[in-house]
Amino acid sequence: MGDIRRRGAVVLGITGLVAPLTLVLGSTPAMAASCTTQTGPYQKQVEKFLGRPVDGKQSVADCKAIRSFQTKHGITPNIGYAGSVTWGVMDLMNKQKAVGNKPNKDGKCPTNKGRIACVNLTLQISWIQDGSRLVYGPVPVRTGRNGYETRTGLKKIYWRDIDHVSNIYNVPMPYSQFFDGGQAFHSVNLSMWNPPGSHGCVNMTPATAKKYWSLLKNGDDVFVYGRKPGT
Repeated sequence: MGDIRRRGAVVLGITGLVAPLTLVLGSTPAMAASCTTQTGPYQKQVEKFLGRPVDGKQSVADCKAIRSFQTKHGITPNIGYAGSVTWGVMDLMNKQKAVGNKPNKDGKCPTNKGRIACVNLTLQISWIQDGSRLVYGPVPVRTGRNGYETRTGLKKIYWRDIDHVSNIYNVPMPYSQFFDGGQAFHSVNLSMWNPPGSHGCVNMTPATAKKYWSLLKNGDDVFVYGRKPGT
């Protein structure tokens, strides 16, 4: 989420764009800084996800493939270890893909509000629907990390700022659409699977944030439900 820098405006909270944090992989043994030879607890699952031969044993090629995935999505340490954080991201990707074009199959996002932006925290996806008709999405999003969770419930977009900048962190928050205190939809130049998450905002790719900007307006409803993994 973010504060609103505007003449006479009131600060509305803490920014949603947060630098990636170094993650500790539990009891992961000490490893070389470049690429580990250690077999991880999720080796087979990670090998299958990456299209590698599934033998449950770390190889040089396995490590390079895992490390490339970790680097792409900001998972640290990016040493090619098939640990819980890396597999957690892959497992979430699989679940998101399985949703297909029926993100509201469970009927939890209201269909009696007209146009509404829905956010499923559990699956880290968002979409726009009009009644029961899917207008756009679903798309992956990056919501609040532990301690800064994106708040659940029915909201309304109350302020939009296409060139918003947080003066707390001095970072840009393009295409900001605020719907709950300082929490907003806005774009970031990060992977949507970059752990651990935002400071409450619903982060989007630039393309998604632009599309949401074109489809939504002040007064449109937003419904946030579920619980982000790890919070």
